[in-house]
Amino acid sequence: MTLEVKDLACERGDVRLFSGVSFALGEGELLLVQGPNGSGKTSLLRLVAGLSRPVAGEIRWAGEDVRELRESYARDLLFIGHANAMKDEFTAEENLAVAREMAGRSSSREERAAALERIGLAHRAKLPSRYLSQGQKRRVALARLCLAADTPLWILDEHFAALDARALETVVALVDEHLARGGMAILTTHQEVAITTRLRHVVALG
Repeated sequence: MTLEVKDLACERGDVRLFSGVSFALGEGELLLVQGPNGSGKTSLLRLVAGLSRPVAGEIRWAGEDVRELRESYARDLLFIGHANAMKDEFTAEENLAVAREMAGRSSSREERAAALERIGLAHRAKLPSRYLSQGQKRRVALARLCLAADTPLWILDEHFAALDARALETVVALVDEHLARGGMAILTTHQEVAITTRLRHVVALG
């Protein structure tokens, strides 16, 4: 699998956030998107995830335009943005189940329990999410990574925000493992993270 982005441009209203953004990712490769607030980092990730359309440029997955692939491309990526995308009335385990179903993937109760245990929330698995702290809700969202070994492309927007040191180490390890098995990752973060891959690329905006 390869991801190719060529001459991508994005506008917000009448303001051009960026143009001419190009990069390519192959198996085991990591892309860091850097830039000041307002430079278009989140907008770039949403474009690559197929959640919005660029004003110019193209995105190709395994050589095919993602606009033609649609659902099959969506099944091949996991996007975690600023919002945790959770229902407050659902438990942590139920939120994981729904997230997997919406992604067109299945998961067993045992797999979801193991994911929550790894992310440090086994003791909150049956608690309605409205009673979780912001950091705990973020960990529930990131527990989706534990279930996404079959998803080649991870796109993570400020995914380290609101995490304590232990959870931060776990998420770094999950990204490392994903890259080691041939997955790809695109992420933004204001923090220095010890992701060990040598196959690292940087796109600087602004």
